[in-house]
Amino acid sequence: MVDIIKEIDAEQMAALNPTIPVFAPGDTVIVNVKVKEGDRSRVQAYEGVCIARNGGGINENFTVRKISYGEGVERVFPLFSPNIDSIKVVRRGKVRRAKLYYLRDRRGKSARIAEKMDTAAERAVKAEKKAETKAATKKADAAKKAAKKA
Repeated sequence: MVDIIKEIDAEQMAALNPTIPVFAPGDTVIVNVKVKEGDRSRVQAYEGVCIARNGGGINENFTVRKISYGEGVERVFPLFSPNIDSIKVVRRGKVRRAKLYYLRDRRGKSARIAEKMDTAAERAVKAEKKAETKAATKKADAAKKAAKKA
């Protein structure tokens, strides 16, 4: 029974939003939200720090906090909501806890989060992946040119 539910959840998650980046509390993210006003629809960017992730599977939520005109604003987004157009990670934060609710009481410099720096090994892996994708793209372009000539 549980396996069937997990299987259905996996299908729904794949269908709803397959391009969700890996992010954690402490990361600064830009969430592009679909906003409907009357008969018009537009995309609005909401940039802030992810302070929490709750739930699991298709029911997972994340909370983003930003300062707007000197006032702290928090918004909870369902991870697999059809109203989310895209999520982009701007910077990775170095934090040691899962819930950053203590940021609510902080102002100014004490509310800053240090940026997580990549280690040399992580940079090497990223460079290797980039080189592989570049080579694959080059190979695909060459195949397209060859097919075009024939």
